[in-house]
Amino acid sequence: MSRRIIPVADISAVPDIAGAAFAPRGTLTDARSRPMRDLRISITDRCNFRCVYCMPRAVFDKDYPFLPHSALLTFEEIERLARIFVAHGVEKVRLTGGEPLLRKNIEWLIERLARMSTASGRPLDVTLTTNGSLLARKARSLRDAGLTRVTVSLDALDDALFKRMNDADFAPSAVLDGIAAAEASGLAPLKVNMVVKRGTNDGEILPMARHFKGSGVVLRFIEYMDVGTSNGWNMTEVLPSAEVVARIGEVFPLVPLEPNSAAETAQRWGYADGTGEIGVISSVTRAFCGSCTRARLSTEGKLYLCLFASSGHDLRALVRNGSSDADIATAIARIWQAREDRYSQLRGSGVPAGRDNDAPRVEMSYIGG
Repeated sequence: MSRRIIPVADISAVPDIAGAAFAPRGTLTDARSRPMRDLRISITDRCNFRCVYCMPRAVFDKDYPFLPHSALLTFEEIERLARIFVAHGVEKVRLTGGEPLLRKNIEWLIERLARMSTASGRPLDVTLTTNGSLLARKARSLRDAGLTRVTVSLDALDDALFKRMNDADFAPSAVLDGIAAAEASGLAPLKVNMVVKRGTNDGEILPMARHFKGSGVVLRFIEYMDVGTSNGWNMTEVLPSAEVVARIGEVFPLVPLEPNSAAETAQRWGYADGTGEIGVISSVTRAFCGSCTRARLSTEGKLYLCLFASSGHDLRALVRNGSSDADIATAIARIWQAREDRYSQLRGSGVPAGRDNDAPRVEMSYIGG
């Protein structure tokens, strides 16, 4: 897999926007006035699922060249970078992958991140996204380490369909056991993400809604996205979120809810009878680039400014060549302040998305969702 990398080991090569050494003040904004508030950290590029929309087995087979352990950021390096990002205004860190629970001793990292305070003095919000396969046996230790919330991916309740989608013979019951364990350990409110592919699992929309209605779990439906180049994405397989809402609303009346924050990606809908809510993430049919506050740190220390990026900035080189925290903070500031990414918005408007439009985009399994 080709990954375009922009080296930033020489800080002079980064656009000179911040000027001299940058002292983080918690007020970093990009070229479109979007603050940096969320950091997603991929801690492994490996996964024990081979989901058809993310890591299809035809590409990610037994011979696929996953990153060697030496290429991965160590937990100490992640902790250091996270502190710098938090000083720049990040308020939430989400650990992703691959499947993050495959990374040994993840509790150590969570504990270190959970000790951090944001620029405003609040505890750092530390969350994690998982396929749920290992959650039943790790939920308690994750909570004890300081994890506050967890999001679980589950694309179907039908056993045969779910196994076909994950292509690894994992049953939905194993994921449901993980969800139950997470709730019992106090990892709440818990969210469940379902990626909807028209003609594949859209028949599971109502069964999923019915199962989680009244449970306290927030079920979110995500439009099938054109992330990376390996999943064979086709617009005809996208089921617009508006249709998801309509299908559920015909059976369980829904009312619109206000967003929890201006940067929230999901549109919220509550059940009219007060028994919970759902969310829809419409990154294909209703772009939310204008409020995107997310930075993404890859497994090997590349900073990506968009889920649909084709290139990243090499922070690992700075970490490992002896650069000071001030040097790294300056590089991050200059990169973010030059950020203009709005791929989904341009795609939706039919406007070419810039000079990298035809370049291979980074795979979701490498950068996290």
